[in-house]
Amino acid sequence: MKNTALYNKHVALGAKIIPFAGYNMPVSYSGLNEEHLTVRNGVGVFDVSHMGEFRLKGDKALDLIQKVTSNDASKLTDGKVQYSCLPNDKGGIVDDLLVYRYKADEYYLVVNASNIEKDWNWIKQFNTYGVEMLDMSNDMSLLAVQGPKALTTLQKLTDVDLSKMEYYTFCIGKMAGINDVIISNTGYTGAGGFEIYVMNADAEKMWDAVFEAGKEFGIKPIGLGARDTLRLEMGFCLYGNDIDDTTSPIEAGLGWITKFTKDFTNRAAIEKHKTEGVTRKLVGFEMIDRGIPRHDYPIADANGTIIGKVTSGTQSPSLNKAIGMGYVQTAFAVADTEIFIIIRDKPIKAKVVKIPFLKK
Repeated sequence: MKNTALYNKHVALGAKIIPFAGYNMPVSYSGLNEEHLTVRNGVGVFDVSHMGEFRLKGDKALDLIQKVTSNDASKLTDGKVQYSCLPNDKGGIVDDLLVYRYKADEYYLVVNASNIEKDWNWIKQFNTYGVEMLDMSNDMSLLAVQGPKALTTLQKLTDVDLSKMEYYTFCIGKMAGINDVIISNTGYTGAGGFEIYVMNADAEKMWDAVFEAGKEFGIKPIGLGARDTLRLEMGFCLYGNDIDDTTSPIEAGLGWITKFTKDFTNRAAIEKHKTEGVTRKLVGFEMIDRGIPRHDYPIADANGTIIGKVTSGTQSPSLNKAIGMGYVQTAFAVADTEIFIIIRDKPIKAKVVKIPFLKK
């Protein structure tokens, strides 16, 4: 198991550490509900340094990205970020990722920790363009500073006008006395905030500076447990749960990042999903009767026939109700449809709802 550059900070703070994606990672500090609500109402900091970062550089960098990703990266301008996915050759998804355009011939890709090697090898096999590829994953640390007080907290540390940065844009500037920091108006919580990329050598300095700046707002360290409940309230997919090598972007409701105006890996199969329709869809649901849905629990109709399975589920701290996502047969994917989650062999009533669960 690897440790992030901030591992000793987590231990000193009394974090509960678990193995995750090859790293020892903090799952919680003060408790999931408290951490979750800290991000929704104030500001919290996640160490997500386990994520992968690739740099693609060269005249044909965009051509390679267009080939391997589903979204249209030609729409990006300098300083813009795009959510996308890597389609595989079977109609499923290798990974979902963020594409950062630094310059016309230089891009950064941010990928999931568990897929770093898989993604690298996948992209590399299509690199017939002579693009220079650099895996920076082991050299970079990533802090996600999230919540309504994140901007005010971080503004103390930089001359960059963070209020002028639109959602899904980034810049490279000085923060906390550290040069060449990537400041990105992105996140996985729906609570607003920024993601801060620094070299490992500067990670502890940045961590300390952020916590000092956020002290007046009750800033707290946040673990992976709350990261999961926060993203689920927004209906954000988690790779390995809601999307994987067997799920089509169309089934997963990711048609909006799948652009058929260009050629990309296995475009024909995915376009067929769009034109002919799919047999199952990823839906959000909330529990009507008491019970918490968990990954892989079966989903049934009123007659007890299995119609799908749960991919993610939790008790929502913001909504104080149990919510989840799962794949169901298309006929059951309409909002307000009654479904049943099989929990300990008992059918527990739920209904399909539109996501996000948490309305802004």
